[in-house]
Amino acid sequence: MSAQASDSNFIAFNISSQDKFQQNQNVSLSEVSPIGKIWDKHRTNTDKVLHYYAKADEYCFQQYAWRMRICSELLKFQLVPEEAEGILKLKLSDARFCRVRHCPVCQWRRSLMWKARAYKILPQVVTDYPKYRWLFVTLTIKNCQIKELRENLDSINKAFKRFTELKAWPAKGWVKSTEVTKGRDGVSAHPHLHILAMVPPSYFSHGYLSHAKWVALWQQCLRIDYQPIVHTSAIAKHHNPSLLIPEILKYQVKESDLVGDREWFLELTRQLHKSRAIAVGGILRQYMRELEEKNQDLIDESEETDEVDGESLYFRWERKLQRFNIE
Repeated sequence: MSAQASDSNFIAFNISSQDKFQQNQNVSLSEVSPIGKIWDKHRTNTDKVLHYYAKADEYCFQQYAWRMRICSELLKFQLVPEEAEGILKLKLSDARFCRVRHCPVCQWRRSLMWKARAYKILPQVVTDYPKYRWLFVTLTIKNCQIKELRENLDSINKAFKRFTELKAWPAKGWVKSTEVTKGRDGVSAHPHLHILAMVPPSYFSHGYLSHAKWVALWQQCLRIDYQPIVHTSAIAKHHNPSLLIPEILKYQVKESDLVGDREWFLELTRQLHKSRAIAVGGILRQYMRELEEKNQDLIDESEETDEVDGESLYFRWERKLQRFNIE
């Protein structure tokens, strides 16, 4: 697992004892570690999004707002001693998450879990298929009006299925993630696919697709009359495909787009309802099927510990201060 992934699971800080730490009841999570600032940021944005939902007419949106209000309000961390004297780690052991799809906290946690699992799985894939190479592919379509997003997502996903059924499709396994960003005009939507593709070594000798060929095949599968933008790059031989995990398994929608415009965001919620963010195909399905599960745990197994011999600290969300303070 990368340092980026592990940093989200553990918070290290220098103190001689828990008693010394608890003498100051105003200590915030952000004072303990920089990761606390990330928690504060996501939870602040969750408050913004829940207000968008609360003011909407739809009953389901108001339900989302109620669930998000109590999301991650109390974080429980276990104190885990390190070998170095005076060093403790805070390990997240319990929290209540709302699991609303566009909750910034839950979206962040879900992305972390996807990445953590992929980091654990990919080394076995590389061991089983040592001569295979990896491509990073981005497939796009023209921007659309936000109210036409679902229709365009259906089109792009059907086109991708056609692509994988072509004889020319080079990948034996792939992970596909769907991302939606706001157009530069501030009102349109830009749906696109990121693909981590596993190709046999023969791809670079007699199965290679030039950039022009990628564009032509994608245009054919989309059934459109213009040339779409396609980006492809190969991971250097002997390099770890895990390098691309952060790009493939990032947020489906940027957090800045979630909080930027209320009406655009509410329509985005309607358009993405029950759509799939991650899909796995080919021989990678037997390794990574769990990435497609809807109700994944938002606390990684590595974070769950036996607390019989451990002490715990609690941090509560202080809405007015926009930070987590020690309980």
